[in-house]
Amino acid sequence: MFNKLIRRKPQESSSSLRDRIELVKKAGVPSHIAIIMDGNGRWAKKRAMPRIAGHHEGMKVVRKITKLANELGVGALTLYAFSTENWKRPKKEVDYLMQLPEEFLGSFLPELINENVRVEMMGYKENLPTHTLKAINKAIEETKNNTGLVLNFALNYGSRAEILDAVRHVLKDFQSGIMDDENLTEETFSSYLMASRLADPDLLIRTSGEIRLSNFMLWQIAYTEFWFTDVLWPDFNEEHLLDAVETFQNRQRRFGGIQGS
Repeated sequence: MFNKLIRRKPQESSSSLRDRIELVKKAGVPSHIAIIMDGNGRWAKKRAMPRIAGHHEGMKVVRKITKLANELGVGALTLYAFSTENWKRPKKEVDYLMQLPEEFLGSFLPELINENVRVEMMGYKENLPTHTLKAINKAIEETKNNTGLVLNFALNYGSRAEILDAVRHVLKDFQSGIMDDENLTEETFSSYLMASRLADPDLLIRTSGEIRLSNFMLWQIAYTEFWFTDVLWPDFNEEHLLDAVETFQNRQRRFGGIQGS
């Protein structure tokens, strides 16, 4: 289930990368990939740069990985951009992180529209700055009819809070008579979660060498395949994404059953 990348492969030529992409596409790709983008601060520290420099560099990687995921035919890409716990970070860093969606979408929204990407968000919007929310809502509105990759930003998101909110809504529907014991199933409970429009992730990637979930999509990843790498997010590239997808393609997903049954 777990895969740890110990060393990086040499940079591939454009021709070999193109050949590899075509082979991966033929083998079948995950419908939904989720990524915990970790290591921006450590990347900057190694270079004696401020942490925000790492976040800025990481933003460029988001663009590259989004483009490749769309080309591969991935249905949805969920990126853990900011957790409900990240408000504990220094104010200067938080302020910059709240600028990144505006900067990213301001720079790349025309390209995303042209590539048929649909932007979505899961998280608690009420705590976000007005300028951040305005940029996100604009992108959601302008891409709502696109039919390609769903680029889903997990922003001000925490899975425990999400599950608790879902339980509260279920209880409310029980009290009002909308819900009863017979129709409360895993499927109906999932419909109360933020990303209910999306299938559960098939593949979860976490960068930077950390092996934990950090309160991310705890309900949805019950049968997700995990892939961990020591590579810091600003150094993550197309070859690494292909490594992860190829590993996924070589796994046997049994969902609690027996292989071949």
